[in-house]
Parts: sequence; C-alpha cells; structure tokens
Amino acid sequence: MSESCNSRHFSWLMKSCFPNPNHKSLIITPQHLNPTLTLSSLPDDLLLECLSRVPSSSLPSLSLVCRRWFYLLLSPSFLLLRRQLHLLHPSVFAFSASASGVFAATLSFPSTNTSPTWELSLCLPMNTPSSPHTIPRLVSIGPSVYIIGRNSMLRYNAWTEHVIAKSPMLFHRKKFAAAVVFDKIYVAGGAGSKAASAVEEYDPESDTWRVVAHTQRRRYGCIGAAVDGIFYVIGGLKIGGAFGNGAGGVEAHVYASSMDLYDVEARVWLRSRAVPGGGCVVAACAVAAGFIYVLPSHAVELSFWRFDARRRCGGDGGGEGFGEWCRMKSPPMPTQRRLDGTVRFCCVGVGDKVVLVQIAGCIDDLLRRSGRSQRGLKEGLVLVYDGVGGEWSRAADLPEVIRRAACVSVEC
Repeated sequence: MSESCNSRHFSWLMKSCFPNPNHKSLIITPQHLNPTLTLSSLPDDLLLECLSRVPSSSLPSLSLVCRRWFYLLLSPSFLLLRRQLHLLHPSVFAFSASASGVFAATLSFPSTNTSPTWELSLCLPMNTPSSPHTIPRLVSIGPSVYIIGRNSMLRYNAWTEHVIAKSPMLFHRKKFAAAVVFDKIYVAGGAGSKAASAVEEYDPESDTWRVVAHTQRRRYGCIGAAVDGIFYVIGGLKIGGAFGNGAGGVEAHVYASSMDLYDVEARVWLRSRAVPGGGCVVAACAVAAGFIYVLPSHAVELSFWRFDARRRCGGDGGGEGFGEWCRMKSPPMPTQRRLDGTVRFCCVGVGDKVVLVQIAGCIDDLLRRSGRSQRGLKEGLVLVYDGVGGEWSRAADLPEVIRRAACVSVEC
C-alpha cells in the first residue's frame, strides 16, 4: 500500500463520498413521493399504539376524525393498551334526568394529590325515553356506561361521548338490582309480576337478553353488586305476602337487611347473608379488593359494614369460602336525626375507595324540622371513605343541575 497521496486516487475518493447533486439519478420528483403515506395509512396495531397515548381530553375529538378511528377507540385492544400504559383513571359517573334536561357529570380521582372535581356535560337530548321521575340503574364495562331504565337501555361511552340505544330488558322493571359479572350484565328483582323472580343476563357482544335463573326471594328496591363471579342482590322489600300482620312485617325487615348470592358460573344460589346489626340497607357497593360495603339505616342513625366476599376456598356456599362482616367507621353525619324517604344515598366503589353520594333529599331540612340549626349537609353531599386508611373525607358536592342522580364507577 502506497504511503503517498495520489491526486488521481484522491479525486476518485472525493467523488465517491460527495456525488454530483445534478446527476439525474439523485433528483427526486413528485412522482417518487407516496401521497398516501399518512397516519391513517398505518395498520390497526400501529395506529392503536399511537392513539392509546393521546390524553383523555382529546379522545372525543379523535372519535370524529373518521369511522375507522371511532371503532378503534371502542375496541377492547384500545382499552387494554390504555390500561397497560397506566392512563386509565377511576371516576364516578353521575347521570340525572330532569325537566331542564338530561345531564352527566364525572368525578375523577387522579393519581396526584389534587382534589377531585366534577366535570359537567349534557350527554342526552331532551326527548330521552328516560323519565325525570324514574332513577335508572347504571353499570359500566370499561369506558361504556349502560343506563338501564324500566323499558329502555342506553350505552354512553365516556371517551367518545357517544350515546346509542340498546335492547331493553325482557321484562319491565323499576327499582331493581343490576351488576356486571365477567363482562355481562345481570339484573334481578324490581316491580312487575313476571320480572320479580326472573334473573336476566345481557350480552353486550350480541345485544341480547335472556333469563338464566329465578330468585328465591322476590325483592323490590334492591341493590346489585358483584365480586368474584357472584351476583349479590342486596336489601329491598318483600314483594307479595301479608304486610299487615306481624309475621309479614318481620319477614320484610329480614329482606331489607339481607342479601342473596347467585353464582354465575355454577348457575346456583348460595346461602343468603344478613347484616349483623340489622336495619334497612339504603346503599351498597363492591370495591376492587374484593369487599362489599353496605350502609344500613336504623331510623335515627347510619351504620357502615364491610363484608369479605373473596372466595378463598371456592366452597359450596357453606360459609367457609367467604369472609366475615366487620363494622367500619360510620360516615360523618349528624346523629339522632330521622332518615325518612326523602333522603337517599348511593354508594360507588372506586378502586379501594367508597364514594357515598346523597342523591336526594336535604339533611338541612331534616335538621331544621328537628329544631337544630346545623348546616352544610345539603342535597348533593359527597363523602369518600378510604378503605386503606379507614377514614372519611368530603369531596366536591354534586353540581346543582344533578339531582336524583344514578351513579357508577367507570374507567376513563
């Protein structure tokens, strides 16, 4: 190898490293460009990776881009990616229908120490089939909220803010229990001769209802919850029977403080459970840790109980596979006041928290009628119970336009 620099060799090297820019093979014309190379040209899996990283506040706008993007946002893959990226925040969704309109509000619980606030939106038109005098039942599957009325059902997507009508229940009901088990909706109880004993199952994939069982006890005004494959029908009053005599009154009281357990997989009813302290269950919910919290009323006070619903042994309902009742700290409300039918509550499980919402009535009015002047507990009160710390705190009150609300926990 020559150690000297040959001018001719050096010239060839320079031409190799720095080609002539005027050479026709290097001139790029518009014909060489791909005019269809856009974000929408990506395959679904890559497009989902991009869309899943968009902030939640921009998702409604993305759903309006095109039909393909709209259905991608509704797909289970999009939900799974958002969950893997830790972009899902548990929230409380409140729905209210009144003469002034139909409103929805969301209370988010961010991972930071910021206080949760309500975000209000008008989600349904004025001519909604839901009656302002009827409080529907709400359940959620991912970001989809199902608003189940007496003779209609709507699905509201918290990401796209899109509302669509779905198949109604087979039997008209009101004041029934509803919960989601294994991504299917189950309802039981409520008013109606045929509906009182029928347990209906709804499949969101096929948009169909079917009767899967019949209840052992016919309840009205009951509450639904679900943990570990079990559908709980909690509280309510007995349908039928003689309430005028003593035996009928005692039996109705037993219904109000008990819950029936339906094993969805085995299609069998398990042994019923009763709240140790009795009373009338006015609110109940399940939390992610596998517990069910119930709020019984004892006419002049409220108690708060936790039931361990984790099936450790997967038993046959004899009791060995479930936990025990444990009395928890009662919500901070005035004591020795009478809770009549004008005051109603709703419990929502959000992660390891229990959100207690006063959806109707005004405790201030009750206090004034009893001669006391304490104030601050108006209609729309929202309290949050920390299942880990065991303490109650006060959150932002419901917006003024949200009255007689139905509430549910939703991932969005």
